[in-house]
Amino acid sequence: MSYVLVIWTVWGALGLVLLGLILYRATITRAEEDQLFLEETSTMQQQEQELIMKKVKPVENMIRIFGGAEGLVTLGILAFYLMDALRQF
Repeated sequence: MSYVLVIWTVWGALGLVLLGLILYRATITRAEEDQLFLEETSTMQQQEQELIMKKVKPVENMIRIFGGAEGLVTLGILAFYLMDALRQF
């Protein structure tokens, strides 16, 4: 396999994983409220929101990692094609 094919395959795989993580985060946070007005007696809603946030935090970290990796691979691809174009001149 050529170098270009490997890089494009890695880029596509990272993109699919990133898309999957974003969709998973969207399904987790579907029940999350933007703003809660809680009284001291209604701890059930507060516990539900805390549980949602505990699930979302690791996913957010993974999204940052895979997003950064996707960006680096994209820059690598752009640099490869830019160098190739400069060599042809």
